[in-house]
Amino acid sequence: MSGILGFLFLLSGVFVLLIALGIFWSIKSGQFDDLEGPAERILMDDDDPLLPTRRQGNKAEDS
Repeated sequence: MSGILGFLFLLSGVFVLLIALGIFWSIKSGQFDDLEGPAERILMDDDDPLLPTRRQGNKAEDS
């Protein structure tokens, strides 16, 4: 029974180490640098005056 518990402790330690390495890698590679940018781009996409709007194209096609 103690052999099984030792194996499980070792296995869980390996998983914790892999998770920690994955978190540190993602922080170092810049995955968490801009958390708000993509969400704001989705909401503000149509309001950008520099982008052509689809509504103007649809009005021209409807006429």
